[in-house]
Amino acid sequence: MTGFVITRLGPGDTVLHAAMQALYGDAFEDQQRYCGERPDAAYVRGVLDQPLTIALVARQGDLVVGALTAYELCKLERRVSEIYIYDLAVASSHRRQGIATRLIEAVRDIARTRRAAGVFVQADVDDAPAIALYETCGRRTDVFHFDIDGVAA
Repeated sequence: MTGFVITRLGPGDTVLHAAMQALYGDAFEDQQRYCGERPDAAYVRGVLDQPLTIALVARQGDLVVGALTAYELCKLERRVSEIYIYDLAVASSHRRQGIATRLIEAVRDIARTRRAAGVFVQADVDDAPAIALYETCGRRTDVFHFDIDGVAA
């Protein structure tokens, strides 16, 4: 697809951040999580100002049609980092047009610039479209994911 632009959000992009969260809420069918308790603008600016936060949007004009949030994780065993893609979504009206692939390519470019050792992402076992996408980008490793209890209220 042509006609869309990938933009990395910075501290002044609170409006694009809100559009990103709305897209995630729609795509993941979880408006409460992504839009129910929005942080104030100062918090959003502070997180977007951190160089280890990678927030990308795909825009078609003023419309946000795709989004990716990733975090660079600095390792202690040696001077290296890895980038973890935490969220990736494309508006249902714009899927299968190469937007997700372009967002992943943008993260790869950032990883190369930052000299990261790699990029990784998780997918739910029953999310066949995500698994198919990620298999085109790299190799699959089967692991277990655990949410540790007793942390959040």
